[in-house]
Amino acid sequence: MKKILLLTTISGLALSGCYSTQINMSMGNMRLISSSAAPQDVMDFATKTCKDDFYEGASFLSKADKEYRFKCVKAEENEILIPIPGTTISATAQADAK
Repeated sequence: MKKILLLTTISGLALSGCYSTQINMSMGNMRLISSSAAPQDVMDFATKTCKDDFYEGASFLSKADKEYRFKCVKAEENEILIPIPGTTISATAQADAK
């Protein structure tokens, strides 16, 4: 058990050395994500997070420093998913949305 815990801790530290992405707030369909990762990685993370909560995907709202605001969109809302400027919504996310 100690070996598993140690490996989990070490791998977590190795990944956190690259960049950090976390959800700071989740209220209703709004998500506040803090990240030092590349914008495309943040967009992919937001899309996956929203899909895990049974939404169609994430629509970018705004960015302030390292904080990104997203709205999780349901399929029946007929809204267009808006990516972070300079990024794209992955092809698998678009295919899942249709």
